[in-house]
Amino acid sequence: MSRVLVMMGSESDRPTMAKGVDVLTDAGVDVEVVVSSAHRDPVRTAGIASSAAADGFDVVICGAGLSAALPGVVAAHTSLPVIGVPISAGTLGGIDALLSIAQMPPGVPVAAVGIDNARNAAHLALRILAGRSGA
Repeated sequence: MSRVLVMMGSESDRPTMAKGVDVLTDAGVDVEVVVSSAHRDPVRTAGIASSAAADGFDVVICGAGLSAALPGVVAAHTSLPVIGVPISAGTLGGIDALLSIAQMPPGVPVAAVGIDNARNAAHLALRILAGRSGA
């Protein structure tokens, strides 16, 4: 069975990310949801990312607002595909998060979907999973 790890930097991101979790579970994908901040708990976050492949995950979806460091930190610690969901928070309404996710340095790829669009992140994850299974 395919497994997707859904991470978010704050509990306040859960309602947005739940929309993507629903898409994945409706498709029969095993999903684990974790709250871990790249800023407040960087060692824990790096550990989760580093062990994600060994723990049987196939894709990681990360929701983050403001500086949106979480997707990049996760991508730096795993070889799995990482999809970033910019969360609308703060005065810029998610534009800052979108740019932070999209502007990763070479060698640290993160796919970016639209602001608050966890559903599209889930649909992208499903396409990645379909490609891995040869479907």
